Amino acid sequence: MRIKTLIVGVCGIAALPFAGTSAASASAAVVHQLPFPCGETWTGDSNDSSAHTAGYEIDFNGTYNDGNADLGRKVVASAAGTVIMSEYRTTDGFGNVVKIRHADGSVSLYAHMKSRAVSAGASVAQGQQVGQVGNTSAKYKGIIAHLHYEQRTSSGSIVAAKFNGSTFGYSHQTLKSNNCGGGGGQPAPSNPGGGGGSNPYSAEQVCGSGYKPIDSAPLGSAGRVVLLYSASTGQNCVTTLRSSGSGKAAVRAYLEVKGKARSTDAGSYQYYAGPVRAKAVRTCVKWGGAIGSTAYDSPFEHCG
Repeated sequence: MRIKTLIVGVCGIAALPFAGTSAASASAAVVHQLPFPCGETWTGDSNDSSAHTAGYEIDFNGTYNDGNADLGRKVVASAAGTVIMSEYRTTDGFGNVVKIRHADGSVSLYAHMKSRAVSAGASVAQGQQVGQVGNTSAKYKGIIAHLHYEQRTSSGSIVAAKFNGSTFGYSHQTLKSNNCGGGGGQPAPSNPGGGGGSNPYSAEQVCGSGYKPIDSAPLGSAGRVVLLYSASTGQNCVTTLRSSGSGKAAVRAYLEVKGKARSTDAGSYQYYAGPVRAKAVRTCVKWGGAIGSTAYDSPFEHCG
């Protein structure tokens, strides 16, 4: 738990009741990714709370000891699965908490969130938003905004977390998220939004809260590239979305603020490239992307 001075750490005081327990399936182990959007950098720590009883609980902040700077930032599913708990808990210190059971029977837990974006029983894709970073707790006061995160066995035991196939560097490590629309991770549910293999993500989901589309360009039948803007932060965001999640493809998204270096995200992705963000208040931007050999490149525009 990340807490203010003179407040005793209390995060993770006890294992939550394991809702909807079932025997682990014979599926191969799920590959978890960091529970934050693609390309973001977060620092995890397992020592800040004296109540981290198992020693494997992780408290995440965008910058170590950054106070409440992360309040409201996007939290995403570390792997695909089914939501088995989504509630505000008053009997322990977890506040807004979501638990997801994965294909191998394991469970991930996301606590102290400002808000929850999924309900119990819902199927979620890897990288789908499940809530926002927060500081909620009905029992303990003075909590600094952070994400309390756990990985558990099917029986509820907290275990050492793994991201992108590697065990977290306990007790303190800074990592860049590879939670990039299925890149390197567990595939999304086959029908997460009723589309039968269609892309379950929207441009707003990829870029996060506050971003609104201001322009887009088709990439043939393969997908589209979208430019979004957040009036509250003055930031643009670009994502390239595939039309379907069938296999993986070479996907690229870029954003260039006039007078500055271009930022690009490119890789073999199942659903999307990006988000690529940059501040551009009253400054022209060039943006674009590609899926396979089909590309779009804008001129410098949107200068207001």
